[in-house]
Amino acid sequence: MSYFFALAGNIGVGKTTWTRLLSDRFDWRAYYEKVVENPYLADFYQDMKRWSFHSQIFFLTQRFKAHLEIQRTTSTCIQDRTIFEDGDVFAKNLYANETMSEKDYQNYKDLYETIIDSLRFPDLIIYLRASTWTLISRIRKRGRDYERAISKEYLAQLNLAYEDWIKSYARNNRVLVIDTDDLDIEKDTTRLNEIIKKIGSYENQMELFPKISVI
Repeated sequence: MSYFFALAGNIGVGKTTWTRLLSDRFDWRAYYEKVVENPYLADFYQDMKRWSFHSQIFFLTQRFKAHLEIQRTTSTCIQDRTIFEDGDVFAKNLYANETMSEKDYQNYKDLYETIIDSLRFPDLIIYLRASTWTLISRIRKRGRDYERAISKEYLAQLNLAYEDWIKSYARNNRVLVIDTDDLDIEKDTTRLNEIIKKIGSYENQMELFPKISVI
């Protein structure tokens, strides 16, 4: 039987690294977020109001394509960020902070809700949590030029939006929360192996696990 796992979390939390590690360890098929390919992203960070709709539509389109591939495959897959975060965290936050207009948000929301009606939910969301200052540190460390314009206020807003979303999502779907502030997965191999062992056990005993678990 194949499963659908997904990594969720804020910008800079480490989703891509975790996706690679878990894919390599369990031989799961990996689907990575198309960040560099987004032609609007650099402009978005410079002028969010001007480019928010364009950037979000790009991500929604690419995530939808990946999600359809996941639904068609017979392999166990792991995805770096879900389509549900696009609509329920990022676009929703942009609208709430008046960075996306009412007209654009309603058009986006109509499209998003139409799309997700036909989608399979992940069997397990692995939610990586980190403080705003940890995210800033990791974003600076990876050194993407266009991310220099990301403000701590924007990251803090997204953290709040993520916490609301994950609580709502976990009511009906399984979530594993990993606090990563004090976890350097490149160095702390002992804890990393403990976490990987727990994640691996989900694949074999999915029905026995609670809706939400924190490690």
